[in-house]
Amino acid sequence: MYVQELEPVAGSLGLSALVAALPLVIVLVLLGGVRMKAHLAGLTGLLAAVLVAWLAYGMPLDQTASSAVQGAVFGIFPILWIVVNALWVYRMTVRTRHFDILRRSFGRLSDDPRIQALVVAFCFGALLEALAGFGAPVAICSVMLVALGFDPVRAAVVSLVANTAPVAFGAMGTPVVTLAQVTGLPLDDVASVVGRQTPLLALVVPLLLVGLVDGRRGLRETWVPAMACGVAFAVAQFVASNYVSAQLADIAAALLGAGALVAVPRSRRPAAEPVRASVLTGVRSEELDEPDPGREVLRAYAPYALIVAVFSVAQIPAVKDWLARATQTYDWPFLDVTGPGGNPVGGNVLSLPVVSTGGTLVLFAGLATAVVLGVHARVAVKEWLATVHELRFAILTVTSVLALAYVMNLSGQAATIGHFVAAAGAGLAFLSPVLGWFGVAVSGSDTSANALFGALQVTAARESGLSPELLAAANSSGGVLGKMISPQNLTIACAAVGLAGREGDLLRKVLPWSLGLLLVMCLIVVGQSTVVLGWMLP
Repeated sequence: MYVQELEPVAGSLGLSALVAALPLVIVLVLLGGVRMKAHLAGLTGLLAAVLVAWLAYGMPLDQTASSAVQGAVFGIFPILWIVVNALWVYRMTVRTRHFDILRRSFGRLSDDPRIQALVVAFCFGALLEALAGFGAPVAICSVMLVALGFDPVRAAVVSLVANTAPVAFGAMGTPVVTLAQVTGLPLDDVASVVGRQTPLLALVVPLLLVGLVDGRRGLRETWVPAMACGVAFAVAQFVASNYVSAQLADIAAALLGAGALVAVPRSRRPAAEPVRASVLTGVRSEELDEPDPGREVLRAYAPYALIVAVFSVAQIPAVKDWLARATQTYDWPFLDVTGPGGNPVGGNVLSLPVVSTGGTLVLFAGLATAVVLGVHARVAVKEWLATVHELRFAILTVTSVLALAYVMNLSGQAATIGHFVAAAGAGLAFLSPVLGWFGVAVSGSDTSANALFGALQVTAARESGLSPELLAAANSSGGVLGKMISPQNLTIACAAVGLAGREGDLLRKVLPWSLGLLLVMCLIVVGQSTVVLGWMLP
């Protein structure tokens, strides 16, 4: 049996926290300073965490290795199982050219570039974030906006800023699922608090987008559709995350937001005056004018309808209980860990929700999509394997980061840092979103930031008397605002619109918005930690 210690280095909490933080510091320096590739930085940090657990904390090497393997297993299933299957659905729509039909359908909704920015970057970007995440929304939406005639720099900036509100529930809820797993908090509790924070961003971001496209005139002329879109998005995300399913939050928000936007008469009118030349290049893809049969348009929307249907059916109590019966629970081998108080930790047992997990449900929807789109079984399998190959470095990154997180959590390193950070007291509520923001800024992933800092936030919250659910959620909600300035996302945006090497230009344009929205989120969390906004929490 291994008993966690909080002060293994010279009996000092400060020195122990300094040593325990080494793996995190190494990862952040390698990513943000050295600009090492994420999977290599993750593996290096994992090695450092193993050495600290073994040499400084006295965790037996076999248990240290076993905790790392368990983290990697969780990274593969259910986390990457969700991502692979979700991206597979998207690849099939590209293969059958139904994605092009969907893009043309969006282009016909309005001739006003400000409305197009909301439809493509905010609503459709949220849908892509819900299904795929990991940079796909920024790349795809940037290309779509350029095809609509947007200046490449403007298209990239709009796509980066739009990719905020949906990130916490992206890839079928992967970030909050990870957060719940590494913290030991119930998924529904974590998702419900996140669902009372990020919707507030959705009220602001659409207004910010029309301002980015057309300045004050854009706000003056299109604030009504922008507000309608933001309110509908926020309400749907709140309701779905709190009362339906965290996996459906972004899908419901994207669809309802787009529906509200189209329903506003002003959205379908052309701009009163041409939008200024600095926004549009005037080069609009001729492909957008191709007519599409109504039947094919319906088939283009079918994959997303099928995913909503499958997840909705899975939430019916009788079906949910039936699916849960397939869940397998195992005593994890070579692992026997107790906390400082002598109670066994949750990591000693591994639970695998084989059928009820989001990835399996997306797989069912993907199989139905293949039938509806007419994708041959051989081609569908080929696309699935191609998806795995495309994500090979992301797979290595996620598994190494989750292995690192599990080693730090089970050895007691995260608890040591959490107890040390708890000295911030009431100021911890303000700093909590900043930690998540910093983690995403350097790692490019809200999932990774939650894995790295989730347990730390919960430990610090309990020691300082704050709500663990609040600070865990704040880590994810603050993290979404670091996505637009992460080197990975900036590089993806530049590559998508032909601006390779101009990442610095994009960073200067989006950094003020990232910091401004982060300040807003910090104030929201501080308010929710007091009587001022405490009524917002469940």
